[in-house]
Amino acid sequence: MIKPLNDYLLLEKLPNEKKVGSLVLTSEKKTGNVATVIAVGPGKVLESGKLVPPSLKEFQRVIYRDYAGTEYEDGDHKYLLIKEEDILAVIE
Repeated sequence: MIKPLNDYLLLEKLPNEKKVGSLVLTSEKKTGNVATVIAVGPGKVLESGKLVPPSLKEFQRVIYRDYAGTEYEDGDHKYLLIKEEDILAVIE
């Protein structure tokens, strides 16, 4: 299990393709930078030493900024470690 530090979030990117048997179907429609929050760090530590907890929670779907974060792949799963400030919106 990956546990983010500070104000980082672990997102699981939504797949743009589906596997049906041995065929791979790709979507022409771009889903954008949409992902699901998998894990949340403890929050941001200010210079005063005060901890500001994150405003996001696990299992929320979010839209994140282009070119933000660090990608990580584990098998068929694609993850992104990203700072909370790079989240643009929550999809409800």
